Amino acid sequence: MSKPKMRQKARRLLVQALYSWDMGKTDLIDIEAEFHVDNNMATVDTELFHEILFGVPKHMTEIDAAYEPYLDRDQDQLDPVSQAILRLSTYEMLHRIDVPYKVVINEGVNLAKTFGPTDAFKYINGILDRVAIAKRSIEVAANKRA
Repeated sequence: MSKPKMRQKARRLLVQALYSWDMGKTDLIDIEAEFHVDNNMATVDTELFHEILFGVPKHMTEIDAAYEPYLDRDQDQLDPVSQAILRLSTYEMLHRIDVPYKVVINEGVNLAKTFGPTDAFKYINGILDRVAIAKRSIEVAANKRA
């Protein structure tokens, strides 16, 4: 299986894992173990899954601060699925410079189409686009010139 497909599967599981962590306040180690038992992790980028599952809570203040200025509502009014997608995508925007910002945005939009409420993908697209401009300005500018 290709690396991009394995990363896609990791992100799909991460939305569920981060949602579970946020809603249940379950220990991250227990969540990770549960996902390894309940899913065929042979088709998943488990390094990415582990990094982001533990990285989002560790860097949550920085992550939330990166996208919060672009919200049209208070953070606590976001639905938990959209919040999980924004945190996952913003983590990648800030800490996975090896992943092009367009890929981060596209993946976030696709996750919102799959898991989020109706039209959440439009909202998430707008927020992630602004995070990219703020946090990856050189990459965004270079892309506009290309």
